[in-house]
Amino acid sequence: MKHDVTQFVQQCIFCHQAKHETKNHVGLLQPLPIPQQIWQYIAIDFITGLPKSFGYTVIMVVIDRLNKYNNFLPLKTDYSSKSVAETFMKNVVKHHEIPKSIVSDRDKCL
Repeated sequence: MKHDVTQFVQQCIFCHQAKHETKNHVGLLQPLPIPQQIWQYIAIDFITGLPKSFGYTVIMVVIDRLNKYNNFLPLKTDYSSKSVAETFMKNVVKHHEIPKSIVSDRDKCL
């Protein structure tokens, strides 16, 4: 009988349409705390799919969350986590300091 019920449910159109979501809800968004000093809390994002310019097709955007100062750093299409880290160290950490927090969306790029 269990096999018959399983087979019936798998073939039933109404069962598939009325199926409820089994994942937990992710919850409400919480606001980020307001930074107290510049370049301690930053945000990073990537702009991809740009036309090639001097061999670069990606822009890594680094934004200070307190004063909204930003850096636009070019990357090549075949960038890796190592090249992103090197670019970040040469252009952000060199001029400021290592941030306490880096916020990013959960993009496949990072």
